[in-house]
Amino acid sequence: MAIFGRDFNYHQPTYLEILGTIPGITGVVMIILMIFSFILATHSFRRNVIKLPWHFHHLAGFNAFWYAHHLLAHVYILFLFHGYFLFLTREWYKKTTWMYISVPMLAYPSERILTLYVRNYMSVIYTGDLLALYVSRPPGFKYKSGMYLFVKCPDISNFEWHPFSITSAPESFRNNYLSIHIRTLGDWTTELKTQFSKACEPQRTQPRKGNLVRIETKAYSETQHSQEFPKILIKGPYCAAAQNYKKYDILLLIGLGIGATPFISIIRDNLNNEAESARKTDGQLSDKKGPERAYFYWVTREQGSFDWFKGVMDDIAEYDHNQIIEMHNYLTSVYEERDAQSALIAMVQSLQQAKNGVDVVSESRVQNDMESTFKNFNLMIYKLLVLTLH
Repeated sequence: MAIFGRDFNYHQPTYLEILGTIPGITGVVMIILMIFSFILATHSFRRNVIKLPWHFHHLAGFNAFWYAHHLLAHVYILFLFHGYFLFLTREWYKKTTWMYISVPMLAYPSERILTLYVRNYMSVIYTGDLLALYVSRPPGFKYKSGMYLFVKCPDISNFEWHPFSITSAPESFRNNYLSIHIRTLGDWTTELKTQFSKACEPQRTQPRKGNLVRIETKAYSETQHSQEFPKILIKGPYCAAAQNYKKYDILLLIGLGIGATPFISIIRDNLNNEAESARKTDGQLSDKKGPERAYFYWVTREQGSFDWFKGVMDDIAEYDHNQIIEMHNYLTSVYEERDAQSALIAMVQSLQQAKNGVDVVSESRVQNDMESTFKNFNLMIYKLLVLTLH
């Protein structure tokens, strides 16, 4: 009573009276918000696995998770009041909660406000539901291979930011542009691809074998037709584990489908470093260092996926004179290895590669393997480790 007496007129408070105070109300509200955010962040709600009634279908999906996640910002605000009006002390300088969380609370909105408007950009639409964006590099935008950025399209939503890996290299020949590859896997990415498809110029490239079609469009904000193209805002770059690849001498990169995007930037950067090290400047070799060897395994199900990074595969075959990069592409949408159709395709593939130096599957200079299973994958990695150690 000596501590709580002044707040409750020196009588024993009930549980309802304690809950009616500022610490009680703010504490209960914080718990409710955190429970609500936690439930919507679970896999069943975030991935829309659970099927809710029609009136509550908006509570499932990525958008519900995204908006509910921002409710945690209100938890920190309530936490300030919860700690300031505590019962244990009266002196303001002993109420230290605000000292620990006020600075991070100020830093968070400042980071959220800082966005970069992209003025010039080009889009390329591939088969396989993939959209490639080449956006102008804002001044002072420094990044490393393996990093990612956030993209927002106000024409679709004013609140949604989506992360995508950067596929361009920091010191590429297109140094003024950033490239990202977006696979249409949700409602936002599907709508973004639809927006650029409507704004695309007439088809410039002829259909390739296998119905592989690529549509290109360029958009410049200074032109009179700029209002036809969706606006793009980017935020970043942000750190990722893959950006520390230069600390290692041997790289083993394994990508599945569109998940290979951060490795594409790493491969491009290695090609640039190899070209720079071979170029003499004032009679001296470049002092840039990088991995001595890189093994890249890309597994994809659709043949059209090889068109996404065909330029990178051709660059490896043309500029990797020291054979630093070893690339293996696997197409899994085939029959078993002993099947007659797979054997015929493999034979034609070998003949085409030997005669013209072009793979019949990906139409690039890198030969692709066709595998339906990965029974020998562990053996392949074991052999790779043995060769590396020796």
